[in-house]
Amino acid sequence: MRTSSIFLTVDCVIFRTKDINTEVLLIKRKNEPFKNLWALPGGFVDENEDLETAAKRELKEETSIEIENLHQLKAFGTPFRDPRSHVVSVAFVGLVDEKVNAIAADDALETQWFVTSDLPGLAFDHDEIIAFALSKI
Repeated sequence: MRTSSIFLTVDCVIFRTKDINTEVLLIKRKNEPFKNLWALPGGFVDENEDLETAAKRELKEETSIEIENLHQLKAFGTPFRDPRSHVVSVAFVGLVDEKVNAIAADDALETQWFVTSDLPGLAFDHDEIIAFALSKI
């Protein structure tokens, strides 16, 4: 029997509109890989956990945001998108009100909203995920 060494994660692309700008929520990573770089909130799916449940859990753990409506966007699975191993991420997208307050916790050093036309350098392939999400909203 062959065992897999592919891991599964979720990433949350959370948008809001403030003034006339579309903004995306990012976290500053507390741990390696990409420590101190900006990234989408997300993380590993627990055993026997539903994907959407995992996305909502990770979002709440890292940003303190609870959201009802997350929509599965796409799977991103290019080998070595994560330097630790072969990791496939299922991205989810959601919209929140501009007054929603994000508070960093768990694996996040801080949270910040960024205008989508002026993003910082991002960890993993999160620039690709955000670009894809923007093309769909």
